[in-house]
Amino acid sequence: MIASVSGTVDAVTTSSAVINVSGVGFEIYATPDTLSQIHVGETAALYTTLVVKEDSLTLFGFATLDEKDVFSTLLSVSGIGARTALAILSVLPPDELRAAIAAKNEAALTRVPGIGKKGAQRMILEIGTKLGPARAGLEATAGSASAVPTNPDVLEALVNLGWPERLAQSAIDEAYELAGGQHLDIPELLRNSLRILGAKR
Repeated sequence: MIASVSGTVDAVTTSSAVINVSGVGFEIYATPDTLSQIHVGETAALYTTLVVKEDSLTLFGFATLDEKDVFSTLLSVSGIGARTALAILSVLPPDELRAAIAAKNEAALTRVPGIGKKGAQRMILEIGTKLGPARAGLEATAGSASAVPTNPDVLEALVNLGWPERLAQSAIDEAYELAGGQHLDIPELLRNSLRILGAKR
């Protein structure tokens, strides 16, 4: 597996770049945002995923590990191939995609070429909470232990009470939204999540 590529940029197009590594040029497909950050003649480093098919080996490149991880998660969704996954990231960067999935925002997802309403619904259902919380939000609160309640503890408690993980996480997210950004300690978050789940029975 080619996990990353670093070398001199030989060429950049609207959909890919060629990075020269010790005399070998690797063509790497990437989002327009990633491609805008690299320039011919300069050194560039990208995290990569090699997609293997019967008739091709294709490299996809990413500026961050988060983007690479989200790409891999998208590939796990039924009917989404590598090109479509890249198209999704071209329209919705990782945190915007997380927000769209969490809010079940089909309209945002159907902005991606090739993703219709059924495809958007399938993404919401199959991805669920796999993408985790927004990375930007985590960075903003790093170093502040009291900034965000410990979701894993509350999620584990709800699952132990018999709720499916997907529904439990959805209730936790809704509890945060209803709190309007206010701090919720663990007991309060658990109580509010249980109320939400109880109302959905």
